[in-house]
Amino acid sequence: MKQFPDSPAPASSPETRVWPPISIVIPVLNEERHLREAVRQVLAQRYAGPIEVVLAIGPSQDRTQEVADAIAAEDPRVTVVPNPTGRTPNALNAAIGASRSGIIARVDGHAMLPEDYLQVAVETLEETGADNVGGVMAAEGVTPFEKAVARAMTSKIGVGGARFHTGGTAGPADTVYLGVFRREALERVGGYDEHFQRAQDWEMNHRIRETGGLVWFQPRMRVSYRPRPTVKALAQQYFHYGRWRRVVARTHEGTINLRYLAPPAAVLAILAGLVVSPFFWPGLLIPAGYLAAILAGSAVTGSGLPTASLVRLPLVYVTMHMSWGWGFLTSPKRLSKSERPRG
Repeated sequence: MKQFPDSPAPASSPETRVWPPISIVIPVLNEERHLREAVRQVLAQRYAGPIEVVLAIGPSQDRTQEVADAIAAEDPRVTVVPNPTGRTPNALNAAIGASRSGIIARVDGHAMLPEDYLQVAVETLEETGADNVGGVMAAEGVTPFEKAVARAMTSKIGVGGARFHTGGTAGPADTVYLGVFRREALERVGGYDEHFQRAQDWEMNHRIRETGGLVWFQPRMRVSYRPRPTVKALAQQYFHYGRWRRVVARTHEGTINLRYLAPPAAVLAILAGLVVSPFFWPGLLIPAGYLAAILAGSAVTGSGLPTASLVRLPLVYVTMHMSWGWGFLTSPKRLSKSERPRG
């Protein structure tokens, strides 16, 4: 990766300080409809330092490549690089390699950044000495189902106690949403590990911490996120989350705790109860108890939701739990990482 000498450095006052350059790297695939607006929002950041945007374009089935090339032709701050694999970690490494700044901001095509996102990130890097800072994945839905998913994704019943989902106070964290990195930290750990199709952010942050770096949660960096619009899409998302989180666990021993084991444990308990119920009817108390807990939890966490979203909330919780748990339990060993150089 290219080295750019400018890194965050304390300044005497906001009026006289020089803000360091930032490279925003965005993996892009099949984003013809949204790409132009996504880039516009990034370039509209209220940040006084230089900004560049590097788009890593995968083999899209729409006009994404043409749109990206047009944006780059119109604005010299935008660069386009190819990502033949179409995979997210490969795209991020390609974009980072083509970038020039000492600070790298990882952004998604559908992320809606607050105007002061980059400024808050740089201030936090300076104040904490962290290698990576990030904030809240603020799920916001439009349809009744999306609103139910958004509520579940910001509750402890749905996603456990991860602060980048549920919010909380600023401080050290295992991982954060997206992330604004010091380049030297990315170089120290060799970039994103291209083996991990999912969970690559968690895995990257683990390596940063393993090598003595600090990952910092900053709740002021609140990024709007649009949830999956259907049960099928949500189930697929969480199934792959569970599948690849187990691959991370196999790669990095000691990185699994009770929060991650709760969904697979629930799946196994419910299956066991259903299997023995024809011979021992009390086995039905296990799935019945789970459903009762979900209904009660939905009533508590669904306060303020429209009725159409509230009635969908139990289905959303069950889909997230069962899909994540089943993905974790069925994660094949063939996905385990072999000993080979990172991307």
